[in-house]
Amino acid sequence: MAAVIVWTGLEAKALRVACRKSVRDFAALLGMSVRAVTNWERLGAGTQPRPDTQAIFDTVLRQCDPGSRIRFETLVAQQTAAPMHADMQAGPRAWEYESWAEDIERAVLAAARQDFVFAGSLLERWRSRWAVRELDERGLYLLARSSALAGDLRRDQGVLLGPLSASASYSQARSLFTQLDIPRRIAQLDLSLAVVTEMSGKLDAAASRYSELAGDFRLSPRDRARAALWVGTALDKKGLHEQAVGITESAILAFENLGEVEDWATAHQKLALAHRGTGNLGEAVRQIEIARLNATAAVPMQDVRLTTAHGHILLSDRATAGEGLALLDRAEALAAKYGMTHQQRSIQGIRAGFQRAPCLQ
Repeated sequence: MAAVIVWTGLEAKALRVACRKSVRDFAALLGMSVRAVTNWERLGAGTQPRPDTQAIFDTVLRQCDPGSRIRFETLVAQQTAAPMHADMQAGPRAWEYESWAEDIERAVLAAARQDFVFAGSLLERWRSRWAVRELDERGLYLLARSSALAGDLRRDQGVLLGPLSASASYSQARSLFTQLDIPRRIAQLDLSLAVVTEMSGKLDAAASRYSELAGDFRLSPRDRARAALWVGTALDKKGLHEQAVGITESAILAFENLGEVEDWATAHQKLALAHRGTGNLGEAVRQIEIARLNATAAVPMQDVRLTTAHGHILLSDRATAGEGLALLDRAEALAAKYGMTHQQRSIQGIRAGFQRAPCLQ
């Protein structure tokens, strides 16, 4: 989400337009007069609302849906871009920028449903349309957002390394945000690249990078808590289960203090797996039940991850191994349906490990 240090009339108007509200409706949302809103927009960058009003803008932006936030960020980037002379225009026209922003919004929604093919087609139609040198700051921003989202799609599909991979897309996005000098976005890409490092099996490097980013104040408190959680995840994969338990418990407390229910539930899932690694199956079962009861986002990726974790824990006990295998079968079928190859490989690895442990069969 775009961070606004000081709101002026320019940002106020961008927020109203992004929310698709009339001046009257926007004034009602803020609890302000129509005249006040009109004056802000007329004066533009030449006016700064009072501190209490600034706080209201912060709240409205925080409560916006993802599509409205993307529109807001795009409008702000457009307003701050250096103007070009008309005969120098080589990149997108105004209506193309608007269509591009709308397609990014649609891609976000499609990605949340794990509709990778459709989301990817929406992004790729724009990413290759213009050379980077043909784009002004607004175009560079949209290209960076598109590349970051393309990285998310490829990561979720398990395409981690190579010229058409998550790593390549994230690196391009990071380079563009560096050119635009947007520190928060740069740090977010550093975090995404660390996830790719972990998924590629480089656990020491991933844990070290996560630890650095957990204290990086370019990131939001939520992202710093996620980085801390992923330190525990990497350590658990390395077999350092006791350390992972302690770090994950601290991350759970951080998410609780932030009111991030979805991340809090995910952290309990990670804690369950760490307890499984220590051999404390009773606590592992208790933690996975907490995660299952509090999961909020009914999306295929989360379902696959949670079901896989639950099945993995049940495989650790001969009495529940049959139920665990059935859960893994369900998770693998869902992963195959949505093209989540990394998740499929993970499930196959868990099943192979179980088959090599005859004492549990």
